[in-house]
Amino acid sequence: MANIGYIQMVRHCNQNCGFCSNPETPFFHDLGQVHTIVDDFVQRDYFGVIMTGGEPTLSPILPDAIAYARSNNLHVRMITNGQKLADWNYCESLWKAGLQHVHVSIHSYKDKLEDFLTGTPGSLAWAEKALENLSKTDITVNINTVINRYNCDHLHETIDWFIEKFPFIRHFVWNNLDPSIGRATTNNYFTARLGQIEVSLNKAMRRLHESGRSFRVERVPLCYMTEFAHCSTETRKIVKSEERIVHFLDNKGTVRQTEWGHLYADVCGQCSLRAICGGLFDRGDAYDPAELAPVFLDARPIIQRIVTDLQSDPAWRVAKFKNLATLPAAHQGRSSVGEHRAGQVQAPSGERLVQPAEDKRRRTDPSARDWTPTADDRALGANWHPSDDEDDVDSGLRVPDEPLPPASVTVAGHSLSIGNRAPASSARAGVKSAGSGLETTADLK
Repeated sequence: MANIGYIQMVRHCNQNCGFCSNPETPFFHDLGQVHTIVDDFVQRDYFGVIMTGGEPTLSPILPDAIAYARSNNLHVRMITNGQKLADWNYCESLWKAGLQHVHVSIHSYKDKLEDFLTGTPGSLAWAEKALENLSKTDITVNINTVINRYNCDHLHETIDWFIEKFPFIRHFVWNNLDPSIGRATTNNYFTARLGQIEVSLNKAMRRLHESGRSFRVERVPLCYMTEFAHCSTETRKIVKSEERIVHFLDNKGTVRQTEWGHLYADVCGQCSLRAICGGLFDRGDAYDPAELAPVFLDARPIIQRIVTDLQSDPAWRVAKFKNLATLPAAHQGRSSVGEHRAGQVQAPSGERLVQPAEDKRRRTDPSARDWTPTADDRALGANWHPSDDEDDVDSGLRVPDEPLPPASVTVAGHSLSIGNRAPASSARAGVKSAGSGLETTADLK
């Protein structure tokens, strides 16, 4: 169907999110490698490409990479924290290169909390300026939010803030935290229980629905979003038989994802939505399978809604879906809560299409988050100056000694206090949340 490829341009970043799933490596893709990857996507008849990272705007060849992908008729997108797009001249350069769509990552409308989550003071102000700049172009904009323990109680309030302040934004994406990779494995205090996510997420989805906006949700089982099951990213990919290829800059190499290795509890075998549910995204022990519950609804209206949505999808022209009544046979998942859960890869790795370039300086100075290849790196053909990254700052993030729950966390002079409260009642009709932990709220002072 609408297959989209991913290219990690770099793996370093000018922010320091405590839950980042892409820890820094010294590798990057140069322009010749990007050409090879883009040519491969074109030969596979992919609809588009997403430039990602790390922070892709730290790649000096990003404008040229965008221009090449666009010249090959790919729909060109980018995932970014928006910090460099706060500079209008840089934002305009990507627009003129052919960038068509941007996913800006913002996790909370509370500026001090956003500082803590990104590990970067002033990150919300930069993102707001980036959105103002993007509003002057014809680049469409999505908002990406990672659901975590500190924002899961006010997702709907953040949506209200966006609707009021940036009404031109019409699409939102929530990514439930991946607790099994990157910094989240160490900073496990960022992981929320499914029961903590449910109430605010469903309020946020209803508000977007009522305002005529669209949204997608990743890594949330359908028993926690039954009303909007057709908006599950995994469910949509299952129904549409989509795949994706990601060119990672780490030991995963090139990954072609056509199915999931997610967890399903024994009770999922009774669920009428099992065949179209992505299950529990958990390759460790961060989430509790006891929180999963069967749903007894007809899956056909959900499938039909997804199929109907295809008609307004810009990728409809490359649709290859042949049998709308049949679910992909390849969709399989583990179903026993007792079996080994750690170390499972999400998808099989293939041979590297290209061998990424390596900057050996980053091996000797891994703390240099603000470093970007300069014009002296002739192999890159870069036109870059270190002053372009002068806004990169030390985050000042202080990690608490005890992971769950932290008594306090300090970032840039702000104190984050965590309090406990009784769990909210379940929003699912007739289903009681099986989690027994305490719900937390975060107040920044």
